[in-house]
This record gives sequence, C-alpha cells and structure tokens, in this order.
Amino acid sequence: MVDTLLRLQQEWGMTPISVQVEDVLRAVPRHVFVPEVALEKAYATDYAPPIRRAEDGLITSSLSAVRVQAMMLDQAGLEPGMRVLEIGSGGYNAALISELVGAEGEVTTIDIDPEVTERARRYLDEAGYKKVRVVTGDAEFGVAEGAPYDRIIVTVRAWDLPPAWLAQLTENGRLVTPMRLRGVSRTVGLDRIHDHLVSRPDHHLTVFVPMQGAGAHEERGIAVQGEEIALYGVEEVVDTTALRQALHGPRTEFWPGVEFTHPDRQHLWIAGHTDRYAMLHVAEDVLEHGPAGRLARQPVPVVLADGGSVAVRTKRPLSEGRFEVGVFGYGPHGETAAQNYVDVLRAWDQHDGSMARIEVWPGPTPDSELPTDRVRVLDKPHTRTVLAWS
Repeated sequence: MVDTLLRLQQEWGMTPISVQVEDVLRAVPRHVFVPEVALEKAYATDYAPPIRRAEDGLITSSLSAVRVQAMMLDQAGLEPGMRVLEIGSGGYNAALISELVGAEGEVTTIDIDPEVTERARRYLDEAGYKKVRVVTGDAEFGVAEGAPYDRIIVTVRAWDLPPAWLAQLTENGRLVTPMRLRGVSRTVGLDRIHDHLVSRPDHHLTVFVPMQGAGAHEERGIAVQGEEIALYGVEEVVDTTALRQALHGPRTEFWPGVEFTHPDRQHLWIAGHTDRYAMLHVAEDVLEHGPAGRLARQPVPVVLADGGSVAVRTKRPLSEGRFEVGVFGYGPHGETAAQNYVDVLRAWDQHDGSMARIEVWPGPTPDSELPTDRVRVLDKPHTRTVLAWS
C-alpha cells in the first residue's frame, strides 16, 4: 500500500508523504479496522471502505482512503506529546495519530453514531491502541473534557465551523478540516491566529460524507430537467423553465486560449471571482448527447444571468494530457455571461496559480476588521470565511 502510494505521488508530481507518516502507515494494520473487506480493497490507496449505511443505503460513515489520510496527517504536522481530537471515528486514523503523538500524547476520537464508536473501540483494542479515548456525541460541541487540543482533525465534511472547535484549540493550535466553499470541497489546514483561523498553503480537493447532528447541512439541488440536470449551491431564485429551454437552444462558444491547469485551484478561483455562481450537475447519459450538444463533465461551475441564461465552463484537448478551457453561453444573455466568464479565466491565466488564502473569522466580525485584500466573503451562521489570492 505505502509503496504504491509513494510511486503514484512520484508519477503525479505530488509532494511525497513525510517519513513519519510513511512509517506509521507501515506500522498500523489497516485490515483490522475493516475485517469485512477483502485485503486487496482494505489496502487500496484510493478506496474508502464504507462502515455504516443509513436505511436507504446512503453511506454515513466510511474509512477514508489512505491517500487522503496520509495527506491530512501531513497537513496536521503531528509531533510527539501532542493532544489531538479527531472528529469522525473509524478507528484506523486514530491509531495512526496515536503512533505519531507517541506515548506522551493523547488522542480522543468522537462520533455521533454509537455503532461507529462501538466498532472503533473494539478494533482499536484489538490492534493494541487501548489508550485512545473514544467518545459518542455530537462533534458540533467538540469534547471539552480533553481540551485544549494542539490539533483537531475533522474527517467529515463541515459546511460551517462551530465555535467550539476554535475555542478548544490551543493558542498555537491547528484545525485540519474539509470545507465547503460555494460548492467547492477543500481539505484545509487552518492555524489559529488569536481569534481566527488562517489556511496553510497546501489545501486539497477531497470528498467526505457530510456532518450529522447540529452541524448538518443538506445541500439541495434545483431540478432543471428531472434527475438529469440540476443546479447546486444556488444563491438566487432561478427560472428553471427558462434555463431548461436555454440549454436546449443554440449556444455561443468562446475559446480564449487559456490552458486548463490546476483544475481544483481554478475551480475555487471561479467560485471566488464570480457573483451569480452555481454548480451544474449533468447525468452521465446526457453528457454526450444534449441538451444542445455535448456539455461538460459533472460537476462544473457556471455563471447565471437573467432570462434563464447561463455560461458553462468546458474544455477540449490540445495534445496528450493538455486541454484548453472554454465557455458555452446559453440563452438571451448567455453571450454576455460567457464573456464575463472568459474575463475571469483570463485573469486566472495571468495569475501565478497559487492557492487561495482562506481565513475563517467569527460570525459577528465586522467588515472593517476583515482582511482588506479579500476577494469574497462567505457568510454562514457561525463564521465569515474570507477568500483571498496573492
């Protein structure tokens, strides 16, 4: 497993995992925590074995893919003697953390589902990690009994960051968490700076099951064409009839000569630099055949306009492994929306490609106290998240 992970990271030009994380990945038996899974799957680098499903079959808890776990452990920068809170319990990740913080460190893992925590306790004991503390409860409120923590590592998708997480960090603490930013998923390492959090420069695209309990947030889509086409993350009222008609009508195409580079970073750039923004999801069976010719792979960021008009990002091959990004405009104002979209893409092309700086401030913070170089502020019940680029 580890040899494969290192080889893939080299092939993909990624930063290799640290020696410390490599060592603990080799030390902790992953299959002990998913005994119902075949060994080949238990040790596959990109497979996230489900460990709990709802009655409708939806996965509510899983063991994260080892590639993602290794990345998050490196983001956390764990050291011997640290006190760590893990939110979302599978058992295996807590064991890895326990190895990294050593005998003098403390590890607490919490999950809202008692079946998940019972399972985690059983397999941690079986693997020899009886010192790890397993708590059943709503992680929206953290675990005050073990606070303050040097690190909090969140293994569920958080739509908002509850105040307890910041309050239970040490003054130099770090929170590593998946975040949802206008439909864009990023796993971010956030350092505490007094009363707010500031991202480190190594956040990544990841997918996690959503948080349950008081912090749950359902992202509902707007059906545009049955279950085939839908919008997510919409921040305005949409005339779906007009939008559906626009998507079935003619389109204008723009190919600005911008290469499709760092797609996950470009995605967040678009989310930060466009106002009437949403995510368009298109079912696989309609991608190649309509509505008005081929669309783009799902999900794709779009810019909305009046009259059901929309501008949709797409791409076409240039040479092996290289693509040009383009924009399709649909509807009476689609061309104008597409031209505005192209301006955003050209600005990206002139940018150095660096990652966004993400800052999370308490909800009551006034605009006057937020960074002056902010590009966009995302307001949620607990927090104000600032997006900025150098």
